Amino acid sequence: MDVERPKVRKDLDFIPVQSAGRTVIMIHDRLGMVEEDKGISPELYKLITMLDGTQSVRDIQLDLMRQQGGRLISIEEVEGLLAKLDSSYLLDSPRYREARKELIINFSAQKIRYCSHAGISYPSQAEELRSRLETILATQEAPLFPRGKITALVAPHIDLEAGKRVYSSAYQAIKGVTPERVIILGVGHSMVKEMFSLTTKSFETPLGRVETDQKVVMELMKIGDNIVSRDDFVHRDEHSIEFQLIFLQHILRDVSFTIVPILCGSLIGCLPDYSREKYQFKGRDFLKILADAAKDEGTILIAGVDFSHVGPKFGHDMPASLIVDQSERHDRQLLNFLSTMDADSFWSESRKIEDRFNVCGFSVLACLLETLPPSHGHLLNYEIFREDSTRSAVGFAAAIFTS
Repeated sequence: MDVERPKVRKDLDFIPVQSAGRTVIMIHDRLGMVEEDKGISPELYKLITMLDGTQSVRDIQLDLMRQQGGRLISIEEVEGLLAKLDSSYLLDSPRYREARKELIINFSAQKIRYCSHAGISYPSQAEELRSRLETILATQEAPLFPRGKITALVAPHIDLEAGKRVYSSAYQAIKGVTPERVIILGVGHSMVKEMFSLTTKSFETPLGRVETDQKVVMELMKIGDNIVSRDDFVHRDEHSIEFQLIFLQHILRDVSFTIVPILCGSLIGCLPDYSREKYQFKGRDFLKILADAAKDEGTILIAGVDFSHVGPKFGHDMPASLIVDQSERHDRQLLNFLSTMDADSFWSESRKIEDRFNVCGFSVLACLLETLPPSHGHLLNYEIFREDSTRSAVGFAAAIFTS
């Protein structure tokens, strides 16, 4: 550990939860290195927020003493506390980086991307999973929309139970399609620097194995490190593609298809300027290859996205109940511009509020707008999930595109 300038990991989520009348900060680690469901006190969380890599141990000692009214705190106490944080893999230290490197090496050596959420978010047995998916699909009537060739589908990636009615609207809409290839665009929730992440691995779920389209994936990988991530590790635990795949395998059980699995990273983190022009310029070669693939008669696109994330869980200093009306208006504006394929207005809507409502699927939908063949979009469903324990809320939707 760098004892001189300790730094907390940037890939952790700290979620305030109300429990028995008090606030507990839960830690979510997508790598699974931090103990599951680990909670810390607001006081310890306040210390962790100080660890940004700029303060020395002495600076931290003085800050803690000021916060506690001048109580003497020894350097040894501070170092002991930092050592405990490091032993829990909370710090961006040599110990953490070495452990993460080992995880990447092990995952890279695999030829198959095994499902990470079976037995957690959905049943791990095929028969039970099919029954669960049928129950979800039965929650809504089959949606009505203008008929034509289906070119793309927008579906949620929220928890299956929370989003069951919108999942139903989405996946009932593609019953009867027979694609040879499905391009699945998912959100890389832990991606902050790269635009895209690809994998050549086949995907295995309780419903079987689906092969990737090696030719398209390899062609996209040639674009280079500044656009595509150097490794595919982010795919290991990401659910946004996995959730779409189990529905596809169930709906298209008699159809043989391959997939092109693409995770999209945060555009604020990887663009010099948050604008469509910069996005088109930086991603032009990648987007062109993808658009050419999307033109094929036997190809459809699936975007696994959620929309606004509001409340303390997502960094706001007020409960979702005070923001959600504004965030819903924002979501519906984005959906309107998405449906009319008005990419300029889609970007302008996000830029004018500086993504204040944390639309995690924005980068996926931006990619969809640049690669989708000329189509007409139709909103099928929109809902908001409210989580009382965190006073937070998430918007999500289903939409279909036809040509």
